[in-house]
Amino acid sequence: MEYDDKIKNRLRRIEGQIKGILRMMEEEQNCKEVITQLSASRTAIDRTIGVIVSSNLIECIQNKDENDHRTQEEIVKEAVDLLVKSR
Repeated sequence: MEYDDKIKNRLRRIEGQIKGILRMMEEEQNCKEVITQLSASRTAIDRTIGVIVSSNLIECIQNKDENDHRTQEEIVKEAVDLLVKSR
Protein backbone atom coordinates (compact mmCIF):
# COMPACT_ATOMS: atom_id res chain seq x y z
CA MET A 1 0.00 0.00 0.00
CA GLU A 2 1.20 3.47 -0.81
CA TYR A 3 0.78 5.98 2.02
CA ASP A 4 -0.23 9.41 0.78
CA ASP A 5 0.91 12.75 2.15
CA LYS A 6 -2.33 13.24 4.11
CA ILE A 7 -1.60 10.17 6.23
CA LYS A 8 2.03 11.18 6.72
CA ASN A 9 0.94 14.69 7.73
CA ARG A 10 -1.45 13.20 10.30
CA LEU A 11 1.48 11.36 11.86
CA ARG A 12 3.64 14.49 11.82
CA ARG A 13 0.89 16.34 13.72
CA ILE A 14 0.72 13.49 16.23
CA GLU A 15 4.50 13.63 16.57
CA GLY A 16 4.18 17.34 17.36
CA GLN A 17 1.49 16.57 19.95
CA ILE A 18 3.74 14.01 21.64
CA LYS A 19 6.66 16.44 21.72
CA GLY A 20 4.34 19.02 23.24
CA ILE A 21 3.26 16.54 25.91
CA LEU A 22 6.89 15.81 26.78
CA ARG A 23 7.50 19.55 27.09
CA MET A 24 4.46 19.84 29.37
CA MET A 25 5.84 17.06 31.56
CA GLU A 26 9.27 18.70 31.72
CA GLU A 27 7.56 21.92 32.79
CA GLU A 28 5.64 19.89 35.40
CA GLN A 29 2.28 21.08 34.16
CA ASN A 30 -1.00 19.94 35.62
CA CYS A 31 -1.72 16.20 35.39
CA LYS A 32 -5.21 16.85 34.00
CA GLU A 33 -3.83 18.89 31.10
CA VAL A 34 -1.22 16.22 30.29
CA ILE A 35 -3.86 13.47 30.32
CA THR A 36 -6.12 15.58 28.10
CA GLN A 37 -3.34 15.92 25.54
CA LEU A 38 -2.46 12.22 25.76
CA SER A 39 -6.10 11.36 25.14
CA ALA A 40 -6.19 13.68 22.12
CA SER A 41 -3.06 12.00 20.76
CA ARG A 42 -4.55 8.55 21.23
CA THR A 43 -7.71 9.65 19.41
CA ALA A 44 -5.60 11.00 16.54
CA ILE A 45 -3.71 7.71 16.33
CA ASP A 46 -6.97 5.72 16.36
CA ARG A 47 -8.35 7.84 13.53
CA THR A 48 -5.15 7.40 11.53
CA ILE A 49 -5.41 3.64 11.97
CA GLY A 50 -8.99 3.83 10.69
CA VAL A 51 -7.96 5.84 7.64
CA ILE A 52 -5.16 3.40 6.80
CA VAL A 53 -7.32 0.30 7.26
CA SER A 54 -10.22 1.74 5.25
CA SER A 55 -7.93 2.91 2.44
CA ASN A 56 -6.29 -0.50 2.33
CA LEU A 57 -9.70 -2.22 2.34
CA ILE A 58 -10.87 -0.17 -0.62
CA GLU A 59 -7.62 -0.86 -2.46
CA CYS A 60 -7.85 -4.61 -1.76
CA ILE A 61 -11.41 -4.85 -3.03
CA GLN A 62 -10.89 -2.67 -6.11
CA ASN A 63 -7.57 -4.22 -7.14
CA LYS A 64 -8.24 -7.86 -6.26
CA ASP A 65 -6.46 -10.11 -8.71
CA GLU A 66 -7.50 -13.56 -9.84
CA ASN A 67 -4.84 -15.24 -7.67
CA ASP A 68 -6.48 -13.84 -4.53
CA HIS A 69 -9.14 -16.38 -3.60
CA ARG A 70 -10.53 -14.45 -0.64
CA THR A 71 -14.13 -13.30 -0.84
CA GLN A 72 -15.06 -9.68 -0.24
CA GLU A 73 -16.49 -10.78 3.10
CA GLU A 74 -13.13 -12.30 4.09
CA ILE A 75 -11.31 -9.13 3.08
CA VAL A 76 -13.71 -6.99 5.12
CA LYS A 77 -13.43 -9.35 8.10
CA GLU A 78 -9.63 -9.08 7.93
CA ALA A 79 -9.91 -5.26 7.96
CA VAL A 80 -12.29 -5.33 10.92
CA ASP A 81 -9.94 -7.68 12.77
CA LEU A 82 -7.11 -5.20 12.24
CA LEU A 83 -9.22 -2.43 13.73
CA VAL A 84 -10.20 -4.55 16.72
CA LYS A 85 -6.60 -5.64 17.30
CA SER A 86 -5.47 -2.01 17.26
CA ARG A 87 -7.54 -1.31 20.37
